[in-house]
Amino acid sequence: MPMLRFLYRKMWNTRWLTLSSLLGLIMAVAFTTSIPMYADGSLKRVVTKSLEGKSEGLPAGSVLIRYQATGSEKAELSALADVGQYIKSDLPQEIAFPYQAYVSSYSIRSAQLSPDDPITVDPSKKRQMTLVSQIGLKEQIELSQGQWYADQVENGIVEAVIFEEAMFRNDMHVGDIYNYPISGGLGIAPLKIKVVGTIKANQSDGPYWFQGMEGLVNSFFMSESSFQTYILEQKKIPLNLANWYYAFDLREIQTSQLASLQNKLERLDVTLFQKLKNTRVDLSFIPLLQEFKSQSLQLQILLFTLAAPMIAMVFYYIVMNARQSLDRQQSIIAVLRSRGGSTRQIIFIYLLEGLLLGITALIIGPILGWFMAKSIGSSSGFLTFVDRQAVPVGVSSEALLYGAAAVGIALLASVIPAIVYARSSIVGYKQKLARADQAPFWQKWFLDVVLLAVVAYGYYLFDQRQVLTAQTGLTSDQLQVHPLLFFVPALSIISLGLFFLRVFPWALRLWGWIGKRFLPVPVYLTLTQLSRSAQSYYPLMLLLILTLGLGVYNSSAARTIDLNSTDRILYAYGTDVVLQTVWEGVSDELPQDQNSGQNGGQSGGNNGGGSGGSQGGAGSNPQGGAGYGGQQGGSGSPGAGGASGGGMEGPSPKLRYVEPPFIVFQQTEGIERATRVLRTKGNVVVSGKSLGQGMVMGIDNVDFAEVAWFRRDLFKAHPNAYLNLLGSYEQAVIIPSSFAQKHHIKEGDIINISVQQQQIEFVVVATVPYWPSQYPEQTPFFITNLDYIYDQAPMVPYEVWLKMKEGAKVTPIVEALTAKQIGIASVKDVRNELITQNKHPSRGGVFGILSLGFLVSVLVSLIGYILYWFFNLSSRVVQFGVLRAMGLSRRQLTGMLLLEQGFTAGLSIALGIGIGKLTSYLFLPFLQTAENVQMQVPPFRVVFSARDTDQLYLVVAFMMLTGALLLFLHIRRLRVHQAVKLGEEK
Repeated sequence: MPMLRFLYRKMWNTRWLTLSSLLGLIMAVAFTTSIPMYADGSLKRVVTKSLEGKSEGLPAGSVLIRYQATGSEKAELSALADVGQYIKSDLPQEIAFPYQAYVSSYSIRSAQLSPDDPITVDPSKKRQMTLVSQIGLKEQIELSQGQWYADQVENGIVEAVIFEEAMFRNDMHVGDIYNYPISGGLGIAPLKIKVVGTIKANQSDGPYWFQGMEGLVNSFFMSESSFQTYILEQKKIPLNLANWYYAFDLREIQTSQLASLQNKLERLDVTLFQKLKNTRVDLSFIPLLQEFKSQSLQLQILLFTLAAPMIAMVFYYIVMNARQSLDRQQSIIAVLRSRGGSTRQIIFIYLLEGLLLGITALIIGPILGWFMAKSIGSSSGFLTFVDRQAVPVGVSSEALLYGAAAVGIALLASVIPAIVYARSSIVGYKQKLARADQAPFWQKWFLDVVLLAVVAYGYYLFDQRQVLTAQTGLTSDQLQVHPLLFFVPALSIISLGLFFLRVFPWALRLWGWIGKRFLPVPVYLTLTQLSRSAQSYYPLMLLLILTLGLGVYNSSAARTIDLNSTDRILYAYGTDVVLQTVWEGVSDELPQDQNSGQNGGQSGGNNGGGSGGSQGGAGSNPQGGAGYGGQQGGSGSPGAGGASGGGMEGPSPKLRYVEPPFIVFQQTEGIERATRVLRTKGNVVVSGKSLGQGMVMGIDNVDFAEVAWFRRDLFKAHPNAYLNLLGSYEQAVIIPSSFAQKHHIKEGDIINISVQQQQIEFVVVATVPYWPSQYPEQTPFFITNLDYIYDQAPMVPYEVWLKMKEGAKVTPIVEALTAKQIGIASVKDVRNELITQNKHPSRGGVFGILSLGFLVSVLVSLIGYILYWFFNLSSRVVQFGVLRAMGLSRRQLTGMLLLEQGFTAGLSIALGIGIGKLTSYLFLPFLQTAENVQMQVPPFRVVFSARDTDQLYLVVAFMMLTGALLLFLHIRRLRVHQAVKLGEEK
């Protein structure tokens, strides 16, 4: 009891430090437990999707156990009963999940039937049937004809029912009796089977029919009790096949259950074989468990790697608080030690305090972690939380184990220094005070330099693509990030922060030496104070550098991932919605009279581009054929088309498309703007030289400017400037910069492109590196006027690009267009793709962890800063009193302390933000995969959000103002007589 009273008084006297340590522990537990909670919830979501169908159409949680007789072996009925009882009663308890269906099915060897009365039943029909008993049959089917089978066999006649399909296939009727021979040389007389009814399934695709309906068509179904007593026991007919089937419901499965459940299923084969030989698991959900386990493990590794720097930062905060508390109590510990207190007693006091705080954190932490996991599940981007169907999060034993581990680590981190302090006496304490200016261990052992070398090596491996695999990067539907892309940058922030702290005292001494002759007294005193006691400021400075650096890097990483993955999808689609409408095609035949021949010749002349088509149109029927030939060939020389077509025998059909009315799209509710876009392949010729094939994109420049998605930084000028150039000349074309550079093409050059087998002349008006939905490294693109193409070549179907109104849905638009007789062949909605991307568990987990990490960074830096300055100022009251007694005014003392804050906290804040940005620029480009570094379209860019930076600046401003307020309060309460008080600083 005396020790507990002492502990209570100690904790109360240092209540602010105690509360701050408790807050750090709660944050550590919450952060640590939220990850397995979210992983569990994501696993349940994955399980829900998998339940739709696996294992060849059977439910995902299917388990099929089968006994198959081999040769002349005969199953012992006692062993059969034993294994049946185990499967029915014990197995569900071992699996420990509810089941949607349980089926037990016994059957004997199938046989060729013969009618008992050949006169009434056709004996020539071959009928192969199997006698089966199946539990729960009556609940799954309905009787079509006749009646149900009897539960007892009377007069040696076994009553059975069959499916309607079996009756049709085998020419059977209700009331027929058949002889069922027993093969195997057992000397058992044939069974007499009577068809007493026909049945049909209520739900043929339900899990009860695990064999499939086709496998049960040629089956006689009899009573289960009669099968056991009459067939197996009385007749002693050997069992040929036994099936036991379960469809377990795995929707509430947790990650902690995966390993044990897999072990139980793998052990099941051994257990069954020992009970009944030749009994084994024919189908189970072990592969599904392995898949779940792999996904859950990958997700947890990814999230823990992302969260590791934040968790480490929280632990550092806990250690810093513990060290502050111990430093304030070090003299008390030394006095207790010198007055007879044992080391064990002192350690026990601090251990008991840590346990009390740890138990409290274990109670509160998982509750906060539950809310964190919910927040992660609702994350659709960095610091963006949406109201959608929540991830099913629950507190699991695994999450509590992680929380307990976090408490254990934090407890060790805070108790170990207490052990060191408890072993020191008052003499040792005084010796340590005399050597307070010694360098910390990491400076003595050059740990910062070693870490910098490790970071440089990691950067080299990233740059050489030796660590990042092809799976790392951004895809359209999911997010895969190599964990080292967050671990190494965090290490770089730590190492750069430590290296700066090594240089910090030297810089202060240099500034003090340079300015000692002209600096004001407060400034010189500040520099002297900082240079002599720089080590005491290391914890706060390192905390600020870590928290703000990690906050900047995490925010930039999240924004970069989000923006680049979204840009890739938007660029691939080019607009909100892309519709392909159904065009009617009319098959035209070549004209047989002169007038129609003239029309055909004109068509040939226009599309062939040569006067040969025109000459062909002016002639008679054969010359009309010449015009068609001009369309096909179109060499452009007089009469050449006619020569080509003249050799054709008779007319050939040509498909003419009928364009749907485009104005309907502009008038449909929900569509803000629509434009026509033609995408077709064409052969490119420059100066008579073929340059291969490219993608010709015909557009209406005015509408396209309003509908298409452009990323402004991809173009030297505004995209509208290029579209204006396109509208200046009807034959204008915009080509890729890479294509123009490769083939030495400049603005004003003429190129020819074959579209629909028709050579069209274009003039290059501009070159651009990229264009919406086009990938120049794969296929060069040629952007031109759609109307000009249709003037020169036959009309072919184009796409309709839509810019949707805010919140407009695609389905009502499709229905409205269908009502107006416009058929839709395909619909591509970029918004659905973005929604699918945002719902992926790994993506939500990454953004959720980074968002929470950023918020925790801000919170820890704020609390750590305020507490540090509060206790730092409190411990220096005597020093301030001495300075006031020596003649320093309140204004000078205030200015000195403000300058001290600027040199320590202000410089650390600036360094933290600067190091975070530098780290982002260095490491975030590696989010690109090895394959798409050169092929990334649009190009990858590192993003810093002004909103995130502003939030950091607001927190920093609040921190500095709070520190200044504390400073003013201490100076205001200061009394000069405190400088001559007896005793020592506490």
